[in-house]
Amino acid sequence: MTASHSKDTSKKKVNWFAELRGLALMLLAVLAFHTLIAKPFYIPSASMVPNLLVGDRLVVSKYPYGWSWVSASFHLLPRSEWRIAPSTPQYGDIVIAVPPDKNEDYIKRVIGLPGDRIALVNGQIILNGEPVPQQVEPPVRIPVSEQQMCNGIHCLSDFEPYRTRLPDGSQVYEPPTYRETLPNGATYLIIDHMKQPLDNMAEITIPEGHVFLMGDNRDHSADSRAPAGPFGNGLGGPVPIADVGGRAEFITFSLDGSESWNPLSWFSSLRPGRSWTSLRPALVTEGDTEGTGDGAQ
Repeated sequence: MTASHSKDTSKKKVNWFAELRGLALMLLAVLAFHTLIAKPFYIPSASMVPNLLVGDRLVVSKYPYGWSWVSASFHLLPRSEWRIAPSTPQYGDIVIAVPPDKNEDYIKRVIGLPGDRIALVNGQIILNGEPVPQQVEPPVRIPVSEQQMCNGIHCLSDFEPYRTRLPDGSQVYEPPTYRETLPNGATYLIIDHMKQPLDNMAEITIPEGHVFLMGDNRDHSADSRAPAGPFGNGLGGPVPIADVGGRAEFITFSLDGSESWNPLSWFSSLRPGRSWTSLRPALVTEGDTEGTGDGAQ
């Protein structure tokens, strides 16, 4: 009996070293995947409305522009200008970038490429001396919800003039909406509803190895037009591509902000029609863009 009991006890002993080693290897594999291949991303602000809403969850690929210090998960590496397998973003790409004064991820759209001359006049982009075409579109409809539209009191009050009640009794914001089309045919919707200081910018030339980024919610986006800290919350001008951490690919799912700690509420708060939506801009040919150059603002 004693020998048998001793044998059973030895079988039940856990090899903690092996368990911890397996856990460490799994963690390293996850970190490597997040660093080199792709990572999930959560939209916390309204700077990319109407194309991205607060509560969207999406996938960001890490390899399209090569790898740099910003590729590492949690930004563990020190800032640097080195890049491995470098590539240049395309007009219209939605990218993740880190501002020069803090290790936070901003999500914006690529508007200008290295060597481009860019200016803004009354909210319209002037790229290499040519106005970027803008066409008036039917207003987008965004349900009246603090989580969906904005994450700040001023932003909410700014959109109050566009509150509309639909026949079914629901309320939406219908802000002025335009379709913008970049030189490569990348086309997407923007919201531009008020006059503000960032609507005008003297022409600059984007340095080599940099891109100019802007949010689609033009009056509520801290981007390349806005100064970085300590005087602002923006990107402080053109962004080094070494500070661009990846390209947004598609939305996995989206929650409208009504969810609670109860997992059952997550299903009812799912926004219909957003899962698996591609975030790559639509492309139009030159003939398709005729008639979009009339001043939309």
